[in-house]
Amino acid sequence: MKKLLLGSVLAASSIFTVTACTSVNATTDTTPTAQMQKNHKDGAMRGPMSKLDLTATQQAQIKAIMQNKRGDRTADRAEHQAERAQMDQQIQALTNASTLNTAALNRLADQRAAKEKQRFIERVQTQHAIAQVLTAEQRAKMEQMKSERQEKGRKHSKDRKGHDKQHQGM
Repeated sequence: MKKLLLGSVLAASSIFTVTACTSVNATTDTTPTAQMQKNHKDGAMRGPMSKLDLTATQQAQIKAIMQNKRGDRTADRAEHQAERAQMDQQIQALTNASTLNTAALNRLADQRAAKEKQRFIERVQTQHAIAQVLTAEQRAKMEQMKSERQEKGRKHSKDRKGHDKQHQGM
């Protein structure tokens, strides 16, 4: 009963908080949506790349690499969706069958592994192409930022595990 009451109170307070934040944001946000979209697509480097002091040439080269990657992905989107839908149907058929067809299951697993392998290869090729545009100092700085981000994630994960164990006792 205590957990139910506490859960209800937390849910209600969360709803009020979200509603209050939304209404405050709506009244204080003076940036038009079109301006926000323009800023988002203005071509400026964001994320870790923005911290590398890239030259205009480097920025143009990296943008070309990313646009090429995005173009390939966009062109194949319908095909990927159809393949995914077909695989989902095959998985559902295997799941609903009275006996498990291990040969079909192995074929599906191999297909999925091949797709994952291809995505992995493409991701590393893109990372390599971008790394070739960077100077040695920029690559070192990028590696340092990556290590810091991973360490922060590990710390958050450890904190989260401890937090979860504390709340299991309730």
